[in-house]
Amino acid sequence: MNETDALELLRLSVWVAVYMAAPLVLPTMAVGIVIAFVQALTQVQESTLTFVPKMVVVFFCALAFAGFMASQLNTFSGELYARVQNGFE
Repeated sequence: MNETDALELLRLSVWVAVYMAAPLVLPTMAVGIVIAFVQALTQVQESTLTFVPKMVVVFFCALAFAGFMASQLNTFSGELYARVQNGFE
């Protein structure tokens, strides 16, 4: 394994992490922005009002995108194992 192989695996790892986190982070961020906007308009500063809806969104998005995230991880693992088997050629 040389530096090029290590950098390629690092690049792949980062992209897999982004692909697995995005389906959870993006909807949660959108809900957080909407709730912050509503709180700014109504001047209601309740901490549970921001926390609970975000947790519900994360839960349902995790259920909805579990297959996609598992396929990304499966593809990455298969490619990693193939590289190890071939001696990083």
